[in-house]
Amino acid sequence: MDKALDGALRVFWLKGYDGASLTDLTKAMGINRPSMYAAFGNKEQLYCKTLERYSQARSEHLGEYFAAPTARESVELLLRDGVEKFTDPKNPGGGCFAMQGAMTCFNMSRQVKEHIGDMHVELERILRERFNRAVESGELPRGSAADLARFCAVMIQGLALQAKAGSSRKELNRVVDLYMEKWPPRPSGGGKAGRANGADIDARA
Repeated sequence: MDKALDGALRVFWLKGYDGASLTDLTKAMGINRPSMYAAFGNKEQLYCKTLERYSQARSEHLGEYFAAPTARESVELLLRDGVEKFTDPKNPGGGCFAMQGAMTCFNMSRQVKEHIGDMHVELERILRERFNRAVESGELPRGSAADLARFCAVMIQGLALQAKAGSSRKELNRVVDLYMEKWPPRPSGGGKAGRANGADIDARA
């Protein structure tokens, strides 16, 4: 099942939802159409299952990144690894599979489009939780978690789109350098409730 889903995921990633034919999918999955329908449902249902598989793998990696001692380290790990993956020559379609879906879902049902949107919302929610912990530990200024989470999510999406458009790994890592230079300094005073003095990002949630 997993091998078949991985085959379908590669086709969807390479050709997009609309461009992936049933022949392409069944060939990559190593099964015939009746078997595909029996095991995975129709094309939309199969696509949702590949999104879930991709999302599960991404969530596992997020857990590893967010185990870093600081939110700053967590974010840099996330962005650097994103650049590596988005520009990997072995990546079937370039960029991010979830972003690919958002850009090629014209003929999908409203439910599938909402499912893709939920994935992006979930990423932002997980980032916000990590930043809230950093606020409570005194690493980040109060009120910064929500804006930083959205800023980071936009960064990830932008890196994926730039990689898809052909930007090099070196170019994208330079973008990450600039982003990290703008990371808010630890609030003065060492207290949990402090607000950064002269922070580059005056984020109020």
